[in-house]
Amino acid sequence: MAAPKKGRKASAQSKPGRSLALILIAIAALTGGMFASGHTTPRLGIDLAGGTSITLRAEAEPGQESAINKTNMDTAVQIMERRVNGLGVSESEVQTQGDKNIIVNIPKGTDSKQARDQVGTTAKLYFRPVLQREASGGAAQPTPSASPSGSPSASPSGSSAKDPAKSTGSATPSATATTQGRAVTGGLKADTSPSPSASADGDVAKLQAAYTALDCSKPAQRAEAGKDAKPGEATVACGKDGDVWTKFLLGPVGVDGTEVKDAQASFDTTRAAGWQVDMKFTGTGSKKFADITGELSKQQSPQNEFAIVLDDEVVSHPYVQQAITGGNAQISGSFTQEEAKSLANMLSYGALPLTFSEDSVTTVTAALGGEQLEAGLIAGAIGLALVVIYLLVYYRGLSIIAILSLLVSAALTYTIMSLLGPTIGFALNLPAVCGAIVAIGITADSFIVYFERVRDEIREGRSLRPAVERAWPRARRTILVSDFVSFLAAAVLFIVTVGKVQGFAFTLGLTTLLDVVVVFLFTKPLLTLLARTKFYGGGHPWSGLDPKRLGARPPLRRTRRPSAPIETKEA
Repeated sequence: MAAPKKGRKASAQSKPGRSLALILIAIAALTGGMFASGHTTPRLGIDLAGGTSITLRAEAEPGQESAINKTNMDTAVQIMERRVNGLGVSESEVQTQGDKNIIVNIPKGTDSKQARDQVGTTAKLYFRPVLQREASGGAAQPTPSASPSGSPSASPSGSSAKDPAKSTGSATPSATATTQGRAVTGGLKADTSPSPSASADGDVAKLQAAYTALDCSKPAQRAEAGKDAKPGEATVACGKDGDVWTKFLLGPVGVDGTEVKDAQASFDTTRAAGWQVDMKFTGTGSKKFADITGELSKQQSPQNEFAIVLDDEVVSHPYVQQAITGGNAQISGSFTQEEAKSLANMLSYGALPLTFSEDSVTTVTAALGGEQLEAGLIAGAIGLALVVIYLLVYYRGLSIIAILSLLVSAALTYTIMSLLGPTIGFALNLPAVCGAIVAIGITADSFIVYFERVRDEIREGRSLRPAVERAWPRARRTILVSDFVSFLAAAVLFIVTVGKVQGFAFTLGLTTLLDVVVVFLFTKPLLTLLARTKFYGGGHPWSGLDPKRLGARPPLRRTRRPSAPIETKEA
């Protein structure tokens, strides 16, 4: 039984080339995949590439402080991610920080103002009937004949809508064209009453006076228009028609924005309207929308319009041709592609479960990021140089094995990071660079553990080849335990932290795993091969394995124990 076991062991030791070939093939495959995908460099984070970082703080209504919980915060993150990604920003980062904050990182090249409007729009989307509207200041805005700012129209899905530029007539001299379509979110009550008659006469007079006095060209008045209005009450609001602000008198809410099941921008090639927004309502929303559009279709302009109100601002007010039933509708008009997508984005993704306010907005320039990256790379180069110098001075020839192992580890790390960018959205930020620098020490520590085990065996009087094999089991155990502790720390740090610290933890964990791969598949097999050479196996003074320099003992020899004296007796 002993002979076959010895043969298997010898066979395994005699083929270290397989392990070396395996890791070299892996490097070649990763490099080929990197060039084939076109991502030859790691994707840089916002602190290195530049961009905008927005910090939002959650706020609850009085008496509803319990609404700020993990479930609602996670839901808000998901909605914000969909909103930002709906703009075509695939490299954004949205994540919680602590119990009440959400960090939104938007990379360079994105319209940061548009993205801020998307993520900062937090609460209320309403569909309200339009009672009156006019250009701010009292002068009627001329209705355009065929311009992009023409009023959009609402029609049942699949039906043809009239040219909105030709159907924006008004029942009053003060009627104006409508605002561009733009996305919104919110929560409303069903109330199809097209007039504020449900209120007391005093309230109606007060509301009419507020509408008459409202000047939407003044920011202070725009900020107060319709503030804190309840869904069941009529209110005033402002909206922008091209470059002109328009004021609105609006009836009570007809449909809750959260009752929009889905909305998508599409291009209709069958008519001149071009881009449109297709909406689908929930079961309850379908009934409410059918009721309100049925009422509005009987009115004259502008009272046949419903306003889409986002946080007290009218962002679109399409007119209605007929009652829209079945839960499907279209908003068509002279939309551009961007306007249609923006409106569909907000309608589709709905309202956030909490109200958020901007705590801070930080813009990071690419120049600043480049300086930080350069400083980080210099620090890494200095650390690597010190490690190499130490290895050369102390381990001499063995340092070649360590340096080659570091290069292999660096190649694996670089190619994997480059591929993880487009695959999982990994972005290399400054903390991640720090994690890679720390990993240099972890990787070098594994080499040192193994080298010292081998040198201990030589000190015991063994030659290099058996010393390499006898030292490996003990070194392997120590390396695995050490790397497991490092990986566990990185995993815990990744789970319990947020933001850029996760980049540090992710890189540290990745490089720790790669350390195990490199030591098992490259360092140990390479040392096994070099132990067969005369330079290393013969204990050359510059090999780092010279028995004399290591203070090796003479080979242990087995000695015979002296026999006890034989006592004799006289006869």
